[in-house]
Amino acid sequence: MSLFEALPCPASQLGESPFWHPDEGALYWCDIPGRALHRWVQASGGHQQWGFDTEPASCAPLVGGGLILAMRDGLWRFDTSSGKRHNLADAPYDTALLRFNDGKADPQGRFWVGSMYEPRTQPAAALYRWADGQLDRMAGDITLSNGLAWSPDGRTMLWTDTTTHRIHAFDFDPASGSLSNQRSFHSFPARDTTQPLDPYAGRPDGAAVDSAGTYWVAMYEGQRLVRLAPDGTRLADLPLPVRCATMPCFGGADLRTLFITTARINRPEAELAEQPLAGHVLMLRVDVPGLPVNFAR
Repeated sequence: MSLFEALPCPASQLGESPFWHPDEGALYWCDIPGRALHRWVQASGGHQQWGFDTEPASCAPLVGGGLILAMRDGLWRFDTSSGKRHNLADAPYDTALLRFNDGKADPQGRFWVGSMYEPRTQPAAALYRWADGQLDRMAGDITLSNGLAWSPDGRTMLWTDTTTHRIHAFDFDPASGSLSNQRSFHSFPARDTTQPLDPYAGRPDGAAVDSAGTYWVAMYEGQRLVRLAPDGTRLADLPLPVRCATMPCFGGADLRTLFITTARINRPEAELAEQPLAGHVLMLRVDVPGLPVNFAR
């Protein structure tokens, strides 16, 4: 019997950016190519979906209600009651070649979001910070931004370039929101494309940190989550029933339910036949609770 359950909701093409909303008792997540935002309410089991004319890549709750959405064409305030959105900032890049990707608020409410260079042929993507009505470029020289997370004390920020299989750590100043002392946190072997996919351990995608400071990272195409200690040491692998996990988050009233978004887009038909949960949100109970979601301001 599998340890995992799946939410009773439609499968996403590429589920991403899950977060648990404590005031609503609900899980939110994006389907990027499906151009949809989803919400599942635990108490009722109800599912709601909003569609858009461009890709929503990541989302976070806002102080005072609603969400911030990072979409291909910029940052938006989204009212879940009315379904209306209001532009906060235009995209700071060529939308024909780049789009926003992984994004989260820091503990002080600044929203951080990275971009991805879709041709994936050069490190043309960057990391941005939205604060006080201003969008600033904070780091760059990557191809596919992912894996944003903060340590429990809020003094270390983790950030991944999925394409290079590398996770970076920064010293983080909570007061100013500045970054310093960029260093390697953990690196994974690249795929040998001359070999079958099965031996490949995957590339680091989205991530979440628990209350003990453990970094849980989804390994895309690796069919696993990897747990890394606060110093970057590899602690354990958690095998999954799907090839392509995209991002974990902690939720439920006790923050001990691990939710994992997954993908099915561009996967071989034979693989999808063997892995019917691909694209669904998986659930697993864990011993160590996660950290509550940070609200953007």
